[in-house]
Amino acid sequence: MVSSLIELKRTDGEGLVAQLTRQLRNLIATGRLGKGRVLPSSRRLASDLGVSRNTVTYAFEQLAAEGYLAASHGRRPVVTTDGHERIERGAMAAGERAGKPRLSSWATKLQRADWPMSYRGQFKPLRPGVGDFREFPNEVWARYLRRSAVHAGRRELGPINRLGLREALAHYLASSRGVRATADQIMILPSAQAALTLIAATLISPGDTVWVEDPGYPGATAAFRASGALLTGIRLDEQGMQRMPGLPAPRLIFMTPSHQHPTGRLMSLARRTGFLGASRPGRTWIVEDDYDGEFHYDSRPVPALQGLDAHGRVFYVGTFSKAMRSDIRLGYLVAPKALVGTLEIAQQHMGLIGASHVQDALADFITDGHFLAHLRRLRRLYHARRDHLVAELERHLGGTLSIEVPPGGIQLVVRLKRGRADRAVAKRLVAAGVETRALSSLAVDRPCDHGLLLGFAAWRESEISAAVRTMASCF
Repeated sequence: MVSSLIELKRTDGEGLVAQLTRQLRNLIATGRLGKGRVLPSSRRLASDLGVSRNTVTYAFEQLAAEGYLAASHGRRPVVTTDGHERIERGAMAAGERAGKPRLSSWATKLQRADWPMSYRGQFKPLRPGVGDFREFPNEVWARYLRRSAVHAGRRELGPINRLGLREALAHYLASSRGVRATADQIMILPSAQAALTLIAATLISPGDTVWVEDPGYPGATAAFRASGALLTGIRLDEQGMQRMPGLPAPRLIFMTPSHQHPTGRLMSLARRTGFLGASRPGRTWIVEDDYDGEFHYDSRPVPALQGLDAHGRVFYVGTFSKAMRSDIRLGYLVAPKALVGTLEIAQQHMGLIGASHVQDALADFITDGHFLAHLRRLRRLYHARRDHLVAELERHLGGTLSIEVPPGGIQLVVRLKRGRADRAVAKRLVAAGVETRALSSLAVDRPCDHGLLLGFAAWRESEISAAVRTMASCF
């Protein structure tokens, strides 16, 4: 049946021998003629194709020289190589000739960083930075998604930042976080990380100085380094990021004042005002990442830094992944009015666009009150889980660890009372089935802080208790 796979054209300028050689080579390379396949004799194949025997003989001899066939006098040719093996060997040889890929300095640093977490795999307690997706009202949300999908055709030429969601967010952020913004200042993006990438690409030029918290959020350092920024890690005290009056003003300051990432410390109103006073409109910008500002337990939350800004110096970044589900894939950015037009153009050029049907569904979900009802329930739940984790740690590991109890958020920090080998401890705990993160791995440059980051929001009390017992056995 080999002849049925071959089509020769006498009018083709390639020539019959070249055509036959190429087509047989392709059949072998793609696996259609597998290793060990015996081909027809040159006489039989020539008869089937209606060509001279010499045409077939020359094709067989060329393929034998290339290593595709084994041919000897008086015997029918046999395919000697598997097509897929040959392709893989060829790719490996090409890779060896090309050498190690040349990467940008930013990509080289990313390979050395532990962000995203290098051991992300099966979801295990006590992974930090995540909420409990099991508590989300999936059936209610599904109704809104279905309703939005029915009207998808109407959105085809609509704006990429849906007005309904921008208006719902403007109202929610004003009432819950003290954010002062009109709907046109709000941009809807695939994630909070996308917002940081957009800000960095728009404002940072190579060589610009950016202040970041140390230890801090690795996603921010990755975004700013990608734009060529020179990062200065600012140490923390009990109120989070410290003021640095002696240093020249940077181009941008990144901070998490509501719950410092990763320690959970709360920046006082006086310090927030101090940072605003030290910045200069149009010269020094502040990026406020309010990644889990919905969750405050011990007192009334301090209003967002953005709401205190009267001169348009602050970007406010938020996400729905902590309060809803990570696969919602929507975050938002409240931008200073002077930069909205530029950012919207950059957003489209960079393709940082949230799905319109999800935006419309979320707008209705918020407007109809489901989002706030869900948040109220989560606050009670996460508050109890935080207190349970603290109690279990004190009971089983009180002599080994000291605990920093945050006023809110979804994770907490514990410190080793003896030693500073937090990375070795984290590695052993992960191997035992407890996901944690070493505080020193979140340093901007040389680690200055050591401890373990433990999440409590995503885990039920029985799961927290079991994880702490595992920790105790490891210690």
